[in-house]
Amino acid sequence: MSLAARVRSEFVASWHSFLRRRTAVFFTFFFPAIIVVIFGALVQTQPTGGGLFAEPKEYYIAGYLAVVVLFTPLSRVGSTIARHRDGSRFEKLATTPLSRAEWLLAHSLVNVVVIGLAALLLLALSALVTGASIPLTPATLAVVPFVALGVTLFCGLGAVIGSVADSQDGVIAASNAIALPLLFLSETFVTPDLLPAWFVPALNLSPLTYFARGVRALTYGGGGWLTNLAVLAALAVVFFAAGTVAIPRTD
Repeated sequence: MSLAARVRSEFVASWHSFLRRRTAVFFTFFFPAIIVVIFGALVQTQPTGGGLFAEPKEYYIAGYLAVVVLFTPLSRVGSTIARHRDGSRFEKLATTPLSRAEWLLAHSLVNVVVIGLAALLLLALSALVTGASIPLTPATLAVVPFVALGVTLFCGLGAVIGSVADSQDGVIAASNAIALPLLFLSETFVTPDLLPAWFVPALNLSPLTYFARGVRALTYGGGGWLTNLAVLAALAVVFFAAGTVAIPRTD
């Protein structure tokens, strides 16, 4: 089998495995709806009120997308690796031509498709529920590579977490412990001016910051986004490589 055929075969198997988990399917797409309804429709933004959610509603679209790009890959890939390890699935995969990089690529592609659909739903809900105005220009399509690279990056991190954690419960706990600080300290919902001045440079250490900045430039503020896309792409390569190395070796 060629590389493409091996990846396609694992992709199809992973896709059908995801569809069979109806609870996972439901919450993958219901989660974005909850986020938009709670923060966009119930809490709402107050541009003149100061504090949290004091920016126009379009400012927070990048934050809504960041939630699904961050949380879903970490938990799904991490849990999959823990489940495969507990069920000796990697021992069986070692008898096939599929490499660890190909395995992670296939599962990353599944997550890109799933989260891409969830992100599309989230954008539609943002426009319908909150009345956010999303620019419909060719440049807005650059959100697609931002989502794809962001998902790939956090799939790699999820693979590292899944390999280090000793159980699926440990994966969920570790994923949440990492994701929650990243979410609120990456220019998503908390603006830099609300943070201590000494901490602001540390925002550049978060990969999610470059995702949020780039998507916000495309959906709200305008300005340059190519640099953020380039940084995110480089980080995605690094984290994907780290995830590949971290996957349990059985050969």
